[in-house]
Amino acid sequence: MHVPTTTPVLIVGGGPVGLTLSILLSRYGVDHLLAEARPGTSRHPKARGISARSMEVFRRCGLEEAVRDAGLPASQVFFYRGRDLVDPDFVRDGVPHEASEGAGNTPSPGMICSQDALEPVLSGRARASAGDRVRFGTRLLSFTQDEEGVSTELEDRADGERRTVRAGWLVGCDGAASTVRAGAGVRMDGPTGLGHFLSVRFEAPLGGVVADRASASYFLTPPGRGGFMAVDNDRHWIYQYPFDPEDPRGDEDLGDRKHLEDLVRTAAGIPGLDVTVRDTMIWRMDAQLASGYRAGRVLLAGDAAHVIPPTGGHGMNTGIGDVDNLAWKLAAVATGRATEALLDSYEAERRPVARQVIDLSTDNARARAGYRIDDELLLTAAYRSTAVVPDPAAPARPPLDPSGYHPSGAPGVRAPHARLAGPSGISSTLDLVGPGFTLITASQDPAWQQQADAAAAAGVPVTVRRLGGGQLSEEHPGSFHQLCGLPPSGAVLVRPDGHIAWRASSPATGPDLLRILRRVLTGAPWTTATSP
Repeated sequence: MHVPTTTPVLIVGGGPVGLTLSILLSRYGVDHLLAEARPGTSRHPKARGISARSMEVFRRCGLEEAVRDAGLPASQVFFYRGRDLVDPDFVRDGVPHEASEGAGNTPSPGMICSQDALEPVLSGRARASAGDRVRFGTRLLSFTQDEEGVSTELEDRADGERRTVRAGWLVGCDGAASTVRAGAGVRMDGPTGLGHFLSVRFEAPLGGVVADRASASYFLTPPGRGGFMAVDNDRHWIYQYPFDPEDPRGDEDLGDRKHLEDLVRTAAGIPGLDVTVRDTMIWRMDAQLASGYRAGRVLLAGDAAHVIPPTGGHGMNTGIGDVDNLAWKLAAVATGRATEALLDSYEAERRPVARQVIDLSTDNARARAGYRIDDELLLTAAYRSTAVVPDPAAPARPPLDPSGYHPSGAPGVRAPHARLAGPSGISSTLDLVGPGFTLITASQDPAWQQQADAAAAAGVPVTVRRLGGGQLSEEHPGSFHQLCGLPPSGAVLVRPDGHIAWRASSPATGPDLLRILRRVLTGAPWTTATSP
């Protein structure tokens, strides 16, 4: 097993969350090692819905087109409800995302791409960037930590060879049964067993059956049970069958292929359907949140930090949001631009979001087929932490706003999307966000560039992006600053994850840029006396 003996960051877990973290760390120039116990990417579709916010992350990494090519066409992003697949009284809701691409609140609307199709795309990019530092078939056996780092023991599952790797930071992206979380002594709080399901991956010639009702998900109403998840809306499908393992009346053999084929035929409403079962997976619906996201030099992300009911499609997406938040902070600490205290803002910002997502998804589970899937919910995330400069003019906001996305320039929120007319390859203000801090302004005042130059001279590069008057022209001049609630002389300082760290109405407003950046990167608390 050819692995390094030391690494700044060790990622444990190579699902969508761990692979996205690897891609982001490579983008920030941070050396790292990823260890995944499985021999390869997932064969089961598992998670399928990719929200607008996750697509924006993939867009920033240059992966949006590849992910879209791997998923369902936008014209099929509907949600079907009926007694079975041939119910003449079916209803279908949802709006095809192709109708709004590039418009509205995001340049990157959500889509359906099952995990078995997504992971190869992410793995390919991660390997292209990090090479053999992305290692499948490698298991974490144990670890110990001290003030300087984490000593881990890894095992190559093919030949049993073991190696000790010393990491500056260990990030657990290893799922609900996280070895990293258990080793760090972090507990999970919340109910388990909210439901039990059998997922049956099968092949059947259903493309013609659903041609007039093609959807991403097919929820079955009574007397139907469970629902169908489209993999390709043709031959490849998942049937999710709910069951009660404690029901003494249950006499079903969930391992019998003929019985499973009959379950699929009954649910589809087609007695003679030709069904071939490929594999099955039994899973339990839980709603749990880790008591903490950081324990010394160990951090948790994705299902290792929160287990979210799938009713709403926010589980994987919340995990992708975790690592988008964490990656730039790890990079800043690893390169010496920030103190370790910056990492405390990770839990402060992401744990409240997960708490609210869990609650909303649990409510959806109780509502059964009556809930609404909100593609833009995670766009509304608003952070409060030492990595965000408080703005007395900004109203207090919950972590998420279920009422809908409302563009704003308030510190802590995602920078709003405004359409740009050029140059080529840049069509949204979100495309201006780089791997470092970005200052976006419409002002031609040289003071903004002077402040950015002073920050760069002190070791904190800031890229100034000026809207209007040059190459960066808005389709609707002034729209970005209007959305941000700023005059043209103002600016917003955008973090590498696309969230606003600070806004000012002019270069002369409050402290200079370098002072703001130093306080953000050192994790010093903002008080009335120190706030701008």
